[in-house]
Amino acid sequence: MIRVTNCLRIGKVPGVTLTKWQRIWEERFPGIDLAVEEVTLEQQRGRVVDGSLDLCFARLPIGRDGLHAIPLYDEVPVVWMSKDHVLAELDEVSLDDLADENVIEDAEPASIDLATYSAAVLRVPMSVARSLSRRDMVYRNVTDAPPTTVALVWRVDDENPLIDEFIGIVRGRSVNSSRSEAERRTKEAPEPRKPPAQAGRTGGTRRGSRNGARRQRPTRR
Repeated sequence: MIRVTNCLRIGKVPGVTLTKWQRIWEERFPGIDLAVEEVTLEQQRGRVVDGSLDLCFARLPIGRDGLHAIPLYDEVPVVWMSKDHVLAELDEVSLDDLADENVIEDAEPASIDLATYSAAVLRVPMSVARSLSRRDMVYRNVTDAPPTTVALVWRVDDENPLIDEFIGIVRGRSVNSSRSEAERRTKEAPEPRKPPAQAGRTGGTRRGSRNGARRQRPTRR
């Protein structure tokens, strides 16, 4: 399905920051809007599949049937809790330290409320704890928890060329090395010059340049 619009719709899960990529997009495509909205983990796949988003910065795992997915980076796992919680006294924690805790693996408002009263601790990516920073809560690294991975996903059947342009920006493709730019340069490249024909004899030219024009004979009186 080929679809070209003047707007690219992008979703992102909590904790993902697009500032750098948005700035580059605005520099390269000033006439095309980048509409960014935050989605939950429950929404990340469905919003792409139903076409309401062109791409999404999702957190793996995610069902990949009908989707492309490019893993981008791993996130450090932390436990986010009330600063008065007993575990807040530690510099870092392990999964064993959390064995007797009410661990919630999201950062929804209701979950945060429970954590502020020490009724639960939240196991989330560090980026989430930082983006939702609160003075009454602290986070500690979970040393032996597996990291989470952020990936860029889009539909297999969506051939919108703007998607490829945005993926190129995320991957660090420069404006001169982008696929569309390369194609344009190839089409506009001039044909190679033919080597100049060699002169038949060069001695006469050298002799003429050395002796100059033939001098006239003096007139007899």
